[in-house]
Amino acid sequence: MNLKEKTEILLSVCGECRERHAQMRELDREPDFFIEVKPYADRYHTMLDEWTEEVSEFVKTAKPKYVHPIQIESLNDSMKQFIVQSFYQKTGKKRFVLSINSAEYTLKTILDALNAEKDEDVT
Repeated sequence: MNLKEKTEILLSVCGECRERHAQMRELDREPDFFIEVKPYADRYHTMLDEWTEEVSEFVKTAKPKYVHPIQIESLNDSMKQFIVQSFYQKTGKKRFVLSINSAEYTLKTILDALNAEKDEDVT
């Protein structure tokens, strides 16, 4: 799986987390940590770590506009948090949504940079 595909998957995870949090608030239930939360979180935490390494190299070599190494680390930390938080109805909505919006912005900016890089390779 290449960097662009991983970035698109992580972008879709942001949407899943937003939807899950809304559902959990609606259903008013607590998830089973070992059956629901941990397997989901483990899968995407591993992918996030791989993606962080790959995108950090991309940022160093391609030097895309509007993307800085600190954003990558921040995105990694905040996504790991909100992936788990999305399962819990008591998670505060405002901060949760702002974290997701920030992650989506960074991921979309990286996708734009990856697409621009690909376009330059073609010409």
